[in-house]
Formats: sequence, structure tokens, C-alpha cells
Amino acid sequence: MRILGIDPGSRATGYGIIETDDKSLVATDVVRLDSADDHPARLKQIYDALTTLIRAHDPAAFSIEMPVYGQNPQSMLKLGRAQAAAMMAALNEGLPVAQYTPKEIKKSVTGNGNASKKQVRFMVASILSMDADDLTHDAADALATALCHGNRDARGDTGSYSGWASFVDDNPGRVSE
Repeated sequence: MRILGIDPGSRATGYGIIETDDKSLVATDVVRLDSADDHPARLKQIYDALTTLIRAHDPAAFSIEMPVYGQNPQSMLKLGRAQAAAMMAALNEGLPVAQYTPKEIKKSVTGNGNASKKQVRFMVASILSMDADDLTHDAADALATALCHGNRDARGDTGSYSGWASFVDDNPGRVSE
């Protein structure tokens, strides 16, 4: 299965496309958004770039890192909007969207939910038979997101629930009354 992974950002959005059948790299890079002066223009750049990428590479799934915390509310708002622009590109192209927290992604790729960016980059490069020096952190994080989804999909666990009821139905041993 071909998976597109995204590390959203309002200045740089990393992307990585992998084939899970043979754990191979299809494409990876960073959409640089520094040229756009205002935030709405950057959001359009994200949307347009990812729509073009999806049409060119025809992935079967789309996975994205969720922004979970930050010290600056304004930055978190911009990051959430960047995530939304990326998700809309996928949804408008008919792709299912899976979201993962940074800890889930790190744990899936390195075995440690508190791994450093350097450790993630090293493991991604190792898994995909690449040179870690050829990867930016944004691209490595995007590839890690795609690998996380591939790992979840291989186990039949998409990590997505429609609400607490579906989580409880799927995980009866993890919930107590």
C-alpha cells in the first residue's frame, strides 16, 4: 500500500510517501512556505502542493501528525490550520485520513515515545535504507508518520475512533468502570 505521511507546519510542511509492501521510499521533501507573506496564502500553498502530490503519486492512505501542545496559542492555531489545509487536500482527493500524536509516531518507529528528532531520523533512514544525512527533520517526521500508519494498518489498527463508544467497543480490557 502506498501511504502519504505529513508533518504539518505553517512555514515548512514535510511529506513522505512510502510503499509498505517492500518498505521503500517513493518520494520525500518539504513544502517551504516562507515566500508567502500572509497565513491564508500559506494555507493555500499547502493545499495546492499536496493536491498536486496526491494526484502525481496516487497514495491509498494519508496520515498526518496531530499538533498536541505548545506554549504559544497563536502558533498552535496556525499549526492546526496547516493541518486542516493538508487534511482537506487529502479528503477532496478521496483519501482516508488518519491522525497520530507525536508520541504514537515516535513509539511506532523507534520503540520509544520520547525519542529525539535525531533518533527518529536515524530509524526512518534505517528502515527505508537511506542515508540519514539526506533527510531533513520535517521530511523524516513525515516519513515516520507514514511508517506509523503502515505499522498500524498491518496490525489492523487504524488508530481512529468515532468517539468513546467505538474506543470502548474495540478495547474492552483497557476501560474500567
